[in-house]
Amino acid sequence: MRGGGRAFGVLIGVLASVLAGLLLGTAVALVVLLARFLAADGAAVERPEPTGTGRPPAPIAWREPGAIAAPGPQARAGPPALRVREDGRTWPLDGRTLDESRRGRAVGEEVWAERPPVGERAWATGQPVGEGVRPERQSVGEGVQPEGQRAWPAGRRAWPVGGRPAVLRGWEPPAGPYGPGHRGVDLQAPAGAVVRAAAAGRVSFAGRVAGRGVLSIELAGTGEPPLRTTYEPVRTLVKKGAKVRAGQVVAVLESDASHCRPRACLHWGLRRGPHYLDPLRLLPPSMLHGAPSRLLPVIGVPEPAGRPVVP
Repeated sequence: MRGGGRAFGVLIGVLASVLAGLLLGTAVALVVLLARFLAADGAAVERPEPTGTGRPPAPIAWREPGAIAAPGPQARAGPPALRVREDGRTWPLDGRTLDESRRGRAVGEEVWAERPPVGERAWATGQPVGEGVRPERQSVGEGVQPEGQRAWPAGRRAWPVGGRPAVLRGWEPPAGPYGPGHRGVDLQAPAGAVVRAAAAGRVSFAGRVAGRGVLSIELAGTGEPPLRTTYEPVRTLVKKGAKVRAGQVVAVLESDASHCRPRACLHWGLRRGPHYLDPLRLLPPSMLHGAPSRLLPVIGVPEPAGRPVVP
């Protein structure tokens, strides 16, 4: 009887050990499974499922204040100016930088930098395409062409009136062929003042247009089409075809047809073909702003009375 009880106790111990091992193994397995589940869930949050296009799903649509998001990209007015790269940056379709694409444009040509359509974003960065770039319209005015290496007159230059006259109104290129603007500069001068050629050339027109006396001079050595200066309202003193030199008196300023009333002024213009330019560009900086001051020697000049002489 005593031997049977001992065997039963051993059996109970073995069963308890087996049961404890099973429970411990199950707990370890559950912990491992739970850890794998959490890791997989975190990875799923950080790495979205592919969409088949090689891009992650589009983030929340970007709207400007008051804009209504459309289901797809909205149509732009005119051809697109920018292209979106995978890194979120933009560049013009002609491959140049945005600043370079704004240079060298003909007069009246408009350069556009557009915001993206509502809802369009850069895929890699999640930032709005062109953020901070407002719709910008740049018009360089009628007839304004970059001169670059085109020929300009050589030799002496002269102010058309006076020594250095006041500019009553500067050059204001219009945005279009018939838009408002000022196609030249107005130089203050009294009626009857002599008008001089700003540079050497040949008279191409001397007569009256709509009751105003007009003088036009083609400048020598300025290529094709040549630069042409105009002066009005004037009473011309030279005839068509005459050669003139810089500083030569070519006309007299009239007052009855001046558009600077009650003051009199000379309207001075500059053109190359159909394109208007700023006539003040003909003059060197020293004539526009004055030459720098220079100290002259005082050897032999007596000292002012009452000032001690320093040995």
